[in-house]
Amino acid sequence: MNGVKIMNSMLEYKGYHATIEFDADDDIFVGKVFGIADSLNFHGSSIPELKEMFEQCIDNYLDFCEKIGKVPEKEFKGSFNVRISPELHRKAALAAANQKITLNQYIVNAITESFEKVSKPENVVQV
Repeated sequence: MNGVKIMNSMLEYKGYHATIEFDADDDIFVGKVFGIADSLNFHGSSIPELKEMFEQCIDNYLDFCEKIGKVPEKEFKGSFNVRISPELHRKAALAAANQKITLNQYIVNAITESFEKVSKPENVVQV
């Protein structure tokens, strides 16, 4: 289980991520690989078993894709659909036009700024 990392109730292996839940009825951990259309699930009764099953799940998926000549899906393709109200869409498009940038670049800037705000403590004054 060399390449598996636990990230806040999330596993990562070979660039794939899975969310983990505990099923109290069956007394097992259940994992689900997210961000791809293919359904990849696994489970284990202990953390070491869960990690092992996650590795097997990803390795089996990659082997299967290779056997059938399919390009394995990746979870982050760099594009996604966002549904917003027409009013918010209008405001963003007009703001982008006013700044002489594309709507796409405006959204990228807004997301980037939101992460910068989260990473800075609010009560610290920078000099």
